[in-house]
Amino acid sequence: MTSLWLDRPFERVTDPFPTDSSFQDVVVGAGLTGLTTAVLLARAGRKVGVVEARHFGAVTTGRTTAKASLLQGTKLSGILKSHTKAAAQAYVEANREGQAWVRRFCEDHGVGVQTRDAIVYAAKPTELPSVRKEHKTADSLGLEVDWVDELDVPFPNHGATVLPGQIQFDPMELLQALVVELHEHGGTLHEGFRVRSVSRTGRPELQLDNGGTISADNVVLATGIPILDRAMTFAKVEPQRSYLLAYTGPEVPLGMYLSVGSSSRSLRDVPTEDGTNVFLVGGSGHTVGRTGSEELHVQELRDWTQEHFPGAIETHAWSAQDYSPYDGLPMMGKLPLGLGRIYYGTGYDKWGMTNAVAASLSIAAQILGGKEPGWAKALDHRIPKPRAGLHAADINAKVGVRMAAGHVRAELFNAPDSVPEGEGKVGRDPLLPTGTSTVDGVTCKVQAICTHLGGALKWNDSEKSWDCPLHGSRFAPDGEVLEGPATRPLARQDAEETVSS
Repeated sequence: MTSLWLDRPFERVTDPFPTDSSFQDVVVGAGLTGLTTAVLLARAGRKVGVVEARHFGAVTTGRTTAKASLLQGTKLSGILKSHTKAAAQAYVEANREGQAWVRRFCEDHGVGVQTRDAIVYAAKPTELPSVRKEHKTADSLGLEVDWVDELDVPFPNHGATVLPGQIQFDPMELLQALVVELHEHGGTLHEGFRVRSVSRTGRPELQLDNGGTISADNVVLATGIPILDRAMTFAKVEPQRSYLLAYTGPEVPLGMYLSVGSSSRSLRDVPTEDGTNVFLVGGSGHTVGRTGSEELHVQELRDWTQEHFPGAIETHAWSAQDYSPYDGLPMMGKLPLGLGRIYYGTGYDKWGMTNAVAASLSIAAQILGGKEPGWAKALDHRIPKPRAGLHAADINAKVGVRMAAGHVRAELFNAPDSVPEGEGKVGRDPLLPTGTSTVDGVTCKVQAICTHLGGALKWNDSEKSWDCPLHGSRFAPDGEVLEGPATRPLARQDAEETVSS
C-alpha cells in the first residue's frame, strides 16, 4: 500500500555524523514534528541533528490527508467532556498558531497551499445532535462557523458546520522544504538509523541500531509515540489505524469534508499540474491490531466511493497511524522522568498538521529559553476531570484483555510451515508463538511476540505486517520495526524461504 504523497522518487539524505558524534540537540524522527522542531532550533544557531530510521515522511506525515483545520470533527466538544473551557480554548489557540506557522512557511518557501472550507457533517440523522453540539462549541470558542442544513454533495448529509479559510497541501512538499532550510542553517539529517535507546543518567547518549552512539544536550522524541517507556506514555494513548484511497475521475466538491460517527468519511481534492481530477477518500478507522480484517475496512471505503462517485478510478490505497490521548488533549514538552533533557510530542489524534507544529513551537521555546506560549503552559498544567481517568482505565483494561487473549489464541495451533501468498498465521513452534507469512514469494517465520511489552501479534491482511494490539507497534514480515513504541526487531525463527510460483 503506497501513499499518493510518497509515490515519487526521493533521494536518501546521508549527511555524515560529526567526528565527535555530539550535538546540542538531537531530534528523533523526521516527520512534521521532528523537522519543524529541528528548523526552529537550527535557526537559532544550534548544532542540530535529525535521526530517522527510514526516510523523512515515511510514517504518519507522509500518509496524512494533510488538512490543517481548526474545525476537527467533534474534537472540541469532546475536549469539554474531560476539561474546562479554558483548556479547550488553549487547544484552539495552539492549533491556530500551528496553522498560521504552516501557512507562512509554505508561502515563504513556495509550497502550494489551497484554502478550503472545513466541513463537518452528519451522514445520518442520528449524528445530527453531535454536529450541532460541535457547531455550538466551536462558536463559543471563537471560531466563525456557519451552519448549513443541506450540502450540495453526492453523498448523504443531514446538516453541517462549516469553517471557512482553512488550508490543505502536499505534506511531502512541506517536509522537503523543511529539509532544505534545515541544511541552510547547518542542521543535518541522518536517514537509515534507528534509535534503540537513550541513556537514563547524565548527558543523553543515544544507542543506534548499527551499534554506534551519539550524544546531545537535549533529545526530542518526534516518533509518533515516544520510544522510551519511562513516562508510561503508551498507557495514556490509544493507537488508531485509518485508511485512505486516492482516485481520479469525476470532479468532487471543493472542501475538506469529514463526517462524524464511528465509520467516518473524509474527503478532499488534490490539485494537479495537468488538471486531472484527483481526490482522497478516507476513514473506516479502528484500534491497531483489533479488527478481524483490515482489508475489509479498505473495501468499505471502496464501496462507498463507487456508490457516490461512480466511474472513479482508484490509483493508490494506504493507511496511517495516529494516537488518541486518554483526555482528548495532545501531550508535548518535557518528557516526565527525562531529567529535563528529553522532550516529546504525541497524542495529536489525527490532527497533526496543526498540533505537530504547535508542539514544535512549544518544545523549541523551552530549549531556547524563550517565552513559552500561554496555551502551551495551559496544556501542560491541565487537570482532567475524573471522566478522563475512567477512560484511561478502560484503555488499559482492554490492553490487558488483549494481552491474555492473544497468547491463548497463539497456543491453540501449531505454526504452519508455510502459508499462501499474502497471508500470515500465528501458532506455537514448538512452544513460542511463531508468525509465518508469505509476501512477494518469500516465506518468513518470526517470533510473534512484540518486542515492546510482549503482546501477541496479529497479521494485518491489508498492510502485510505484524501488528501489536496492545500499544500499536508494527513489524514487517521479516520482523523489522515499522512503527513504535518498539525499537527492536522480532526474532527470526528461520532463514527466509523463497516460494516458487
